[in-house]
Amino acid sequence: MAENITLSARMQAVADMVKIGNRVCDVGCDHGYVSIYLVQRGIAPGVLAMDINKGPLQRAEIHVAQADLSEYITLRISDGLDKYQSGEAQTLICAGMGGRLMQKILEKEPEKTKSFAQMLLQPQSELLSFRRFLRETGYSIKRENMVLEGDKFYPIIEAVPGMQGRIEKDYELSDRFGPKLLADRHPVLINYLQREWKNSLKLKEVLKASKGSRRAEKRCMELEKELVLLEKALKICGCDL
Repeated sequence: MAENITLSARMQAVADMVKIGNRVCDVGCDHGYVSIYLVQRGIAPGVLAMDINKGPLQRAEIHVAQADLSEYITLRISDGLDKYQSGEAQTLICAGMGGRLMQKILEKEPEKTKSFAQMLLQPQSELLSFRRFLRETGYSIKRENMVLEGDKFYPIIEAVPGMQGRIEKDYELSDRFGPKLLADRHPVLINYLQREWKNSLKLKEVLKASKGSRRAEKRCMELEKELVLLEKALKICGCDL
């Protein structure tokens, strides 16, 4: 019997949010470890693992064969959702890429995107604009999680079609830091906010002491706005500075 896969903290957090019994489509599957994990643990009855690059998909094929799961995991070369057919899966996983690329993938195939009952998204950059995109295109953020792996923070978003729950009053805060993370006073988010606040304050003090150029003055003003935003988020999380 093949040895069970162990995932990194950030990918474990994604796998933990998959609805049990759903078939999964993993876009950007890389080496196929998440797909193998989901089937081995009985979370998903089957997975469609897709990647734009042949190299990672070939390695995934080797790993799937070694795990003796070729019957349950289908591998497919695809640019985003291009080769996906609506109805093949109920859960979409999209992780390991920047928010801009992730948005491009979802925007390119809107009907396919909306066919998923659950989307688990882990954008690694452009979080504010990505959450805004979800909100403005009719998706609701149902759950969020955040993990620290090494020295990098990884948010995970569960998005579903349709607007649900209360309407946020402060979109700048919720789009930037995550409406559910803020509402839950998530401990990893608090860690992130505190670190960002300290770093921003330190940089502002260095720039002010240097009495530099107009560019430095402009950066100081940006940092002051950033500090106000971070302080508002920390206050929502019940933290005093």
